[in-house]
Amino acid sequence: MLERIKETASYISSRLKAKPDTAIVLGSGLGGLVNEIEVIEKIPYNEIPHFPVSTVAGHAGMLIFGRLGNRHVLAMQGRFHYYEGWSMQEVTFPFRVMKLMGVETLIISNAAGGLNPDYQVGDIMLISDHINLFPEHPLRGKNEDSLGPRFPDMSEVYTAELRAKAKEKAKELGIHLQEGIYAGVTGPTFETPAEYYYLRVIGADAVGMSTVPEAIVAAHMGMKIIAFSIISDLGIPGIVEKITHEEVLKAAQATEPKLTAVLKGIL
Repeated sequence: MLERIKETASYISSRLKAKPDTAIVLGSGLGGLVNEIEVIEKIPYNEIPHFPVSTVAGHAGMLIFGRLGNRHVLAMQGRFHYYEGWSMQEVTFPFRVMKLMGVETLIISNAAGGLNPDYQVGDIMLISDHINLFPEHPLRGKNEDSLGPRFPDMSEVYTAELRAKAKEKAKELGIHLQEGIYAGVTGPTFETPAEYYYLRVIGADAVGMSTVPEAIVAAHMGMKIIAFSIISDLGIPGIVEKITHEEVLKAAQATEPKLTAVLKGIL
């Protein structure tokens, strides 16, 4: 695995004119943020050695390098999901590569179902913590000590300093941020009413099919992490409605400009 990570990092670095220090994962419906980036290089995933290729609508499958604010950023326009059939090692492979390339800060976005009765469709939730409900752990197997410790601490996965900056910037912009706990589940089915209720009982404010594996691996390697969910549907007792992926994308895209403004402010 380490040799493949090095090979991929070397290939991507050879295509770039500078070293990125920040990476952004553009989740479902959030790929338009790339329009705010001063693009220097675009690399399709299928040209990158050992990279999976996203199969989900709303995920373009492109690695974008450029400037956003005062930073050189790598943006993943499309991520990989466990439900697509990839292993956890494949899902999280890009983040191993990014760390080797010098990326120290990871910004993650996703579309999620709201569980907190105070939430509405279109809200942005700053993730303060997560609950890992995936059946496979991304750190399962032999540990590569050069990447991180065997038993990494998870008491603060999402960096408090970055969360404070996000809240400050959102306040300046007049954008209301919710803050809560994200439950990561396998998918690809949306939850049943009973599952929504269960997730709320165990402490989750939102639920989605990504983010947690990425955050675990990034934390394992000592990266700073900040993550946001756009609440694209509601799983609240009495409000659970039928939902489609297309509706999720539409809700995420409608809220994207607000999240983009916050992300630019942080950078």
